[in-house]
Amino acid sequence: MDLAHAPRAVSMELISGRGHYERVITAVTNAHTSVWIATANVKALLIEDGRAAPGRRRSMRGSTRGSTRGSSYVSILSQLDDLAARGVELRLLHAELPSGPFRDELANHPRLVNGGLALRRCPRVHMKLVIVDGELLYLGSANWTGAGLGAKGSGRRNFELGIVTDDAQLLDQVQSMYERVWSGGECEGCKLRAECPGPLVELAIAAGTGTTAAVARAAPRKRPSRRARRVLVAKPLARSRRMLAP
Repeated sequence: MDLAHAPRAVSMELISGRGHYERVITAVTNAHTSVWIATANVKALLIEDGRAAPGRRRSMRGSTRGSTRGSSYVSILSQLDDLAARGVELRLLHAELPSGPFRDELANHPRLVNGGLALRRCPRVHMKLVIVDGELLYLGSANWTGAGLGAKGSGRRNFELGIVTDDAQLLDQVQSMYERVWSGGECEGCKLRAECPGPLVELAIAAGTGTTAAVARAAPRKRPSRRARRVLVAKPLARSRRMLAP
């Protein structure tokens, strides 16, 4: 994971403040195939409900599916649930335990809980990135929170900076790094195993997504049956849900 590539020209946009919402959140809600997220912190994130009149009070009320009418803001999880229903792959790689309000809202979306949103936790993750459809990349300082991604008012949001690009080479490099962490490729040499809620390499093996090298280096264990592997692949959050418990 230690690298420094040779300099080259890359076309990109610099964004800050509300720009995070307009470029990143908008891209996520319009995804067609995949959304990969990496963040240190995960909190409840409210986004504007286009069906509501401007100026309505910001509220979590009505954020669950089927009850958003008349509310000016809805949980981003409602939008992710819609994406999952359309078959969009959703990944969330994070370091800290998600906030209580996030976990409470997640419980309102069985499709996400049962595999629609794959969550994996690694205490060493401090990178903040969003990759949409393998075609748009955000790299910056913003965590997956309303204050970070410009969802709060101008006097309440964080001071954040980031870049957005569709550069194919940069996308390939970042996706490769993300996949290595996600699949447990960095677990073997990790010195923070005592703080780890569950080695990612074990989750990757269970879900059938680990790299060959990562699987080979894992501690010996009984290989699950073909039927069991199908169940684990269908429900990759089976172990992740336990990791979310306070």
